[in-house]
Amino acid sequence: MERTIRPARRLMGTLTVPGDKSISHRALLLSAIARGSSEISGLAPGADLVSTANCLRALGVAITQAGGRVLVEGRGLKGLRAPAGTLDAGNSGTAMRLLAGLLAAQPFESRLSGDESLRQRPMERIIRPLAQMGAQIESRAGHPPLRISGGPLRGITYKLPVASAQLKSCLLLAGLYAQGHTQIIETQPTRDHTERMLRRLGVPLEISDNCLSLSGPLADDLPACDWPIPGDLSSAAFFIVAAALLPGSDLHLANIGVNPTRTGFLTALRHMGAQIELLREREPAGEPLADLRVQGVPALQAIKLAGSAIPALIDELPLLAVVATQAQGTTVIEDAAELRVKETDRLAAVAKNLRRMGAELEERPDGLIIPGPQPLRGARLSSFNDHRIAMAFAIAGLIATGETVISGAEWADISFPNFYRQLEALRDG
Repeated sequence: MERTIRPARRLMGTLTVPGDKSISHRALLLSAIARGSSEISGLAPGADLVSTANCLRALGVAITQAGGRVLVEGRGLKGLRAPAGTLDAGNSGTAMRLLAGLLAAQPFESRLSGDESLRQRPMERIIRPLAQMGAQIESRAGHPPLRISGGPLRGITYKLPVASAQLKSCLLLAGLYAQGHTQIIETQPTRDHTERMLRRLGVPLEISDNCLSLSGPLADDLPACDWPIPGDLSSAAFFIVAAALLPGSDLHLANIGVNPTRTGFLTALRHMGAQIELLREREPAGEPLADLRVQGVPALQAIKLAGSAIPALIDELPLLAVVATQAQGTTVIEDAAELRVKETDRLAAVAKNLRRMGAELEERPDGLIIPGPQPLRGARLSSFNDHRIAMAFAIAGLIATGETVISGAEWADISFPNFYRQLEALRDG
């Protein structure tokens, strides 16, 4: 599907974004292995969550929807059943990696696969530590599909070779079942939703500096729990940037998750000069929330993003690259090679699309160098079958001269159905 984006004068109004995708995946998985009925409100829509729910249904978990609530009948830690066929994670790396942690401990064989994009993504990062814990996993040269022969696991001490919340969460889920002590050492902090949720369920997880540890296997099932899902900051990011880039904008966003491991994007934008206020900050169920107000400013400043800043804004880097074209000075993005193994090679995709819009930049193995400000012109662009690229360049189209046409625009539905409709509803001129 193609989508035409026309320049906008400003954004005005109030917006509610879909539920946080990362927390939604984890709420489904933890509810599935709890004992009893859990209710999830505000679950993220989109294909990725459908994939996770369908995989859990194939493992014997009853999941129903009633209005804006999702009810999960948990089967307990040992209640999952062998699937009749291949579990299809669709386009979701989170679904595949977290499910692998659970399946590694189950007393049956399972097969995990996904779409063409997911089958190209690296899974050696989870295969290696799960094998050290005792799991038997066959793969296609470190890529899906994965054949997992589950069984008894043992705790290990493992230093994460990459900053990855998916890898960390995979090992924490496996650690619930493992005999002995599971210790995970992070070299850089990553989003901590799994840790917060496990602690809310009473799991004796110890956290000290960069080290997480738990002793297993758990003696008792996890309790059922109600999970209110905050608005997804990564989804809100597209509208925040659009408002910041269009002077005269005044945008309000309600009930946004502002977990400090996720707000690196907001910090970066503020350092660039964006005017962003956090209002009514609160923490109703273990996750920080706030309402946001964003006002457009006449000029932004370049920034350097590297090192420990990168994991906290990895999903928003394509969008920040668009911002960089409008900032005074040269923006440098380094230490972001992880973007090359997402749904697409996001560094290459960003560079190709920006060049099609007339921008000059340098693509490096681990980042981008983008001088600014530069005018962007409307062009025919590709989503590269990646939801974040589709949405980032819809925002670029708002500040370009002429019309921008995005091919494969429907990939936005992976995480944000109705994205384009909401964008149109907020534009003022």
